[in-house]
Amino acid sequence: MKRDLWDKVRAERPLIHNITNIVVANFSANGLLAIGAAPVMASAVEEVAEMASLSDALVLNIGTLDAMTERTMIRAGQAANQAGSPIVFDPVGVGATSFRRDVAQAILQSVRATVIRGNAGEIATLIGLDAAARGVDAGETRDDLNHIAREAAKRYNCVVAVTGETDLVSDGDVTIEIKGGTEAMARTTGTGCLLSAVVGAFLAVERDAVTATATALAGYARCGELATALTDGPGDFPVHFLNELGKMTAVELPSDRIEVVS
Repeated sequence: MKRDLWDKVRAERPLIHNITNIVVANFSANGLLAIGAAPVMASAVEEVAEMASLSDALVLNIGTLDAMTERTMIRAGQAANQAGSPIVFDPVGVGATSFRRDVAQAILQSVRATVIRGNAGEIATLIGLDAAARGVDAGETRDDLNHIAREAAKRYNCVVAVTGETDLVSDGDVTIEIKGGTEAMARTTGTGCLLSAVVGAFLAVERDAVTATATALAGYARCGELATALTDGPGDFPVHFLNELGKMTAVELPSDRIEVVS
């Protein structure tokens, strides 16, 4: 973990291109602004390739799909690959329908992802495991999660982050466990999607994808804890959370939450 990456994002202000779902676009943009990155939420098929080639990282989130999404994401992803820009793929709800599974596989076969970030059920679905259809509860032990993360990383030749009560980041050889966070994060729409965008910002300033991802996840979880301590209920958690993202620095980032488990 490089604690100073939180400060580096704020100093370099990377441009993060998001093709994301309509539920979280505003929250993701505000979250990126809070950490010091510059968001752009361009999703028109006519411009995504140009926008992706101009941006410092691309985030692809399949939360709300339609017939054009696959074409749009592949076009943007291939442009980002050609430009050498990192890509985060977030397979939201991929286990829910065959359409989602087919689109996710088409994207991953056509685009080289740098990081895949999802919950255990989503990542399990990507490697063909029999996860729950809604994809939120698969993998109840650390060994289960470790296997899911490692196998997905090997299959797609990228770094995989499995997030939940405990997060795991794996490149297929080394797996890192990150502890922290609160239940309030799981009860707030968009925290997972924003996390994928934040990982994109960290990849824009740090070439080592494992380091960038683990550092982003550790600080993100800490922000959730700090926000929860100030929260009266679910309505004001997002406000406090964005505030904490804006204040997170290397000094505030705990160093005892990360453990190499394999």
